[in-house]
Amino acid sequence: MANKKKKILVTGGAGFVGSHLCEHLALDNNNEVYSLDNYFTGSESNHVNNVVYIKGNTVDIADLVHFTPDMVYHLGEYSRVEQSFDDIETVLHYNTYGTFAVMEFVRKAGSKILYAGSSTKFGDGNLGRTASPYAWTKATNTELVVNYGNWFNVPYAITYFYNVYGNREINTGKYATLIASFIEKMKTVKPLTVVSPGKQMRNFTHIDDIIEGLLIVGKYGYGDEFGIGSDESFSILEIAKLFGGEIEMLPERKGNRMSAGVFTDKTEALGWAPKRRLEDYILAQKANNWNEV
Repeated sequence: MANKKKKILVTGGAGFVGSHLCEHLALDNNNEVYSLDNYFTGSESNHVNNVVYIKGNTVDIADLVHFTPDMVYHLGEYSRVEQSFDDIETVLHYNTYGTFAVMEFVRKAGSKILYAGSSTKFGDGNLGRTASPYAWTKATNTELVVNYGNWFNVPYAITYFYNVYGNREINTGKYATLIASFIEKMKTVKPLTVVSPGKQMRNFTHIDDIIEGLLIVGKYGYGDEFGIGSDESFSILEIAKLFGGEIEMLPERKGNRMSAGVFTDKTEALGWAPKRRLEDYILAQKANNWNEV
């Protein structure tokens, strides 16, 4: 008798991280993989084979998902710090109301949930949780997930990413990520724009390391504080200098934290460790004339 396939739902499955996660999950023939995405920053160009794509908002998850998943990877939230001041209604709709709907869904379905938290709440001596609308919603959602575990015995794991980079990043426009935007500017011979003071410290983590962490925490992890991040930190100005282009300094912006500690002990205890280095990635990009690898 054939084994019953495991049904896995990835919210935000057409986004940068979500599409890579779907792709890896779909390699296992024992999985049925589904994506729920509203395509706010996701793209149909990120679709991969052997995944069922459902279009819609997480706030409507109960009306859109007509099966009972064994596992839900909840990545489908608004995920930009500085832009969240201008997009506060969108942030609340996607993050606060959307995640409440997801938690109600998994509670009733009996699914395990992996929630992608945000390291912003640990920034600047754990004061970062109120530094921006984005950081506040992510910090309070972390508490919501923990409380659902305590109140309703919902099995959960909470992970924290640290500045993910790699193929399929958004490279232009309002929601472009730093490494991808620097690559794009090098290709088009434009200055690398650095927000003052440029001493903001960040830990950049390759997408493959993130996915390996998500898979192992999804399978074995329970509870909070599963950090998935590189232990190497760089200032934004140091990153720009690694690229070697002309640098243009921009005025300071609200919500731009200076630092955040990286904790990966619980994830490493499951057998995970970061393997890729940002400097190697930048060198490979340069060797390929700034085409993403």
